[in-house]
Amino acid sequence: MITEFFREQFDYRTLLFSIVLIAIGIVSIYSATYGQTGAIQYYQKQLTWFGIGSVALLITLFIPFRAFPRIAFITYGISLILLVVVLVMGKTISGSRSWLGISGAGIQPSELAKVTTILALAAYIAKKEVDLEDIKHLVIACSIVAAPLLLILLQPDAGTALTYCGMFLPMIAWGGASPFLILFCVVSVLVSVATLFGTTSFIIALTIAAIAFYIFRTDLFRSILSFGLVAMLGMTVQQLIGRLQPYQQKRLTMFLNPESDALGAGYNVIQSKVAIGSGGLFGKGFLLGTQTQFNFIPEQWTDFIFCVPGEEFGFVGSALVLVLFLSLLLWMLRLATLTKNRFASLVVIGIASILFVHITINIGMAMGLFPVIGVPLPFLSYGGSALLANSVMVGLVMNIYAHRKEY
Repeated sequence: MITEFFREQFDYRTLLFSIVLIAIGIVSIYSATYGQTGAIQYYQKQLTWFGIGSVALLITLFIPFRAFPRIAFITYGISLILLVVVLVMGKTISGSRSWLGISGAGIQPSELAKVTTILALAAYIAKKEVDLEDIKHLVIACSIVAAPLLLILLQPDAGTALTYCGMFLPMIAWGGASPFLILFCVVSVLVSVATLFGTTSFIIALTIAAIAFYIFRTDLFRSILSFGLVAMLGMTVQQLIGRLQPYQQKRLTMFLNPESDALGAGYNVIQSKVAIGSGGLFGKGFLLGTQTQFNFIPEQWTDFIFCVPGEEFGFVGSALVLVLFLSLLLWMLRLATLTKNRFASLVVIGIASILFVHITINIGMAMGLFPVIGVPLPFLSYGGSALLANSVMVGLVMNIYAHRKEY
């Protein structure tokens, strides 16, 4: 009887995968800060935030499931207010005004707003009267994501803003958006990315977009209009790149050619690849990684934390982290298909999507595949706000599992 109740009501998979990843993160932060004057405080703070996150997880787990769609827009509104407040009186760290100081601790509202935005978007799409084929409903859905995204861009924090885009497409696709709309969103992203590589890449991407819109057209006018919007978006991205802070432009340049400034802006990426590559099959051993222990990668416990298991535990350690992430994401996708409540299913898809974007970009940064844009690795990277937000997401998924058979 107890075993049956445990299997039916308790999502041990999500909890197990998350706890193991957090444990790997804490061990990696300890290694990255070991022997460095004053750096051990980050390890100690992460342990404290783990405790706070555990309490937040339990609270989220035991909140009545039916309450979430009711409070979704309330919490979303509060998060928008906090994002406005941080622009007015927030602390500036690394060129971005994205932190609120609370009793000596820093809180990043943009991390917590990810959760509330997922809830608000899911609550809206789940309404019976909402049809994403209706332009009015689609614009409202876009606005729910655009509002926090624009406020975060004003900080400016392009990396965090990008993750908001990553949740939108899977959620509207799961919510019933048409294949042509999905194609429009995908092509928009591809053209925007191609813009980073110069005019030639931009023109090639536009050509591919034109062909795709023609092949998958529903009517010619709609295809031409969509192509025009994508072209305008690409040109807008070009203008925005020109307005980025110098250090942000430098990061994009280093992504394309990190060796052009090997001792400057490209230093972290080069050292990161050296650390991961030098780990070999089984790694150099705990606390024995030369790149880590000799601080070749500054503040490695943040965005480049993946280098620690890669160097100290080699391919096996890196593969373990990737398998754990993959297992967690695949389980969330399965849970989304099992869940009978439309709102709950959309929330799980949103959480899985935003975790996937974080994982892909962060590990891509560490391996030199993506620009360094300040996106932490879920559960592993140092950061109280991120760990708190991730813990709440885990609690939400576990809560949804317990009520997956309810409509």
